[in-house]
Amino acid sequence: MNLLVLPATRPLRGDVTLPGDKSLSHRAALFAALTHGESRVANFLDAGVTRPLLVALRGLGVPWRWEGNTLTLSGKGWRGLPRPATPPTLDCGHSATTMRLLAGMLAAAGLPAVLDGSPGLRRRPMRRVTHPLRLMGVPIADTDGHAPLTLQARPPTQPLHGLTYTLPVASAQVKTALLLAALAAPQPTTLTEPGPSRDHTERLFQAMGLPLTQPAPHTVRLTPPLPPTLPPLRLTLPGDISSAAFLLTAGLLVPGSRLTLRRVLLNPTRTGFLDALRRMGARLTVTPRGATYHEPYGDITVEHTPDLHGITVRGDLVVRMVDEFPAFAVLAAAARGETRVQDAAELRHKESDRIAAIVTRLRALGVDASAQADGFRIRGGRGWHGQVLDAAGDHRIAMAFAVAGLAAQSPLTVRGAEIIDQSFPTFAATLRALGAAVETTGEAQP
Repeated sequence: MNLLVLPATRPLRGDVTLPGDKSLSHRAALFAALTHGESRVANFLDAGVTRPLLVALRGLGVPWRWEGNTLTLSGKGWRGLPRPATPPTLDCGHSATTMRLLAGMLAAAGLPAVLDGSPGLRRRPMRRVTHPLRLMGVPIADTDGHAPLTLQARPPTQPLHGLTYTLPVASAQVKTALLLAALAAPQPTTLTEPGPSRDHTERLFQAMGLPLTQPAPHTVRLTPPLPPTLPPLRLTLPGDISSAAFLLTAGLLVPGSRLTLRRVLLNPTRTGFLDALRRMGARLTVTPRGATYHEPYGDITVEHTPDLHGITVRGDLVVRMVDEFPAFAVLAAAARGETRVQDAAELRHKESDRIAAIVTRLRALGVDASAQADGFRIRGGRGWHGQVLDAAGDHRIAMAFAVAGLAAQSPLTVRGAEIIDQSFPTFAATLRALGAAVETTGEAQP
């Protein structure tokens, strides 16, 4: 499928309530399976990236159903999952989050399974999670450091080992997998990261009554004994701040625009993009509205800003905006002066090599951009022309360059745009509702 975007001829205006945050949706579904009773998660993200997890949970004996956009799921606890006669093969699709978190859940339950996924997922690094799981006594094997992952059955009478471990790379997914496995260990598990990462799991664990503490910066500790049962979840998920980045970018780029995004996640480990926008001079207002399960949320209003300027992004800010760099790069191309991104080598291990994907597509539009090993450089402010670009099999690359089309001097087409359904199925419809001229054409690529 192609997405044809025409240059904007009128301002974008309106209020938007976004689908639930992707990271929280994954955790809410999986953690609900570990509770006892019926959980209800409203504004759950129903997208390509979350469906493999739901299908896998059903294959593991965890029933769920939809009631509008509310996911209702009946949990049995990690000790109550049925033991299959033969190891199931669980297809994780494109989702590394699904694969890594399922590995931790299955490790706690002692269940056998094969975790596999798309060719793109098979390229993602997995030894960073399988190695520490093996140190805990989990019988898990990877395939040359990648998927498929194979877990063997572990007898219920054989507990795992508590672990004191320093992650070589800060990773919320790996941290979560190890904390899930630690539910089956009678000793404490202490995890230290070299820098900050998302803390959704810590917030949810603590809200659920699990004995998780943070004894030092970038360190978490789960200390038994655990509660015998966990209460079911009752929450409404805030909107996905990573999806919000594309609409905020559109509002900043198109003259006369003013957009308000309602009830968006404002977890401080995820708001680096907002901080970068402020540093660029963006007209941006953030209004906190509350919190759910320790996760803050609020409204974000943005107005067209014609005088954005380039900045340098490095260090901890990279981690706090790691999923927003495709959108940020489009803004950098419109900003005056030079923008530099450093310390971002992890971008090469996403759904695509995002450093290469960003730079090659910006250059195709006529933007002065170059890649470095751990980031990129963009000299902006000169505008760009439309082009036919490939999505690179990456939902965020597809959406970023679709938004770039709104500020182009001629129509822009994104090929392979069906990949957007992985995280933001209503993306094109939302842009149209705000006043953009966006058309879908052709068939989805196989």
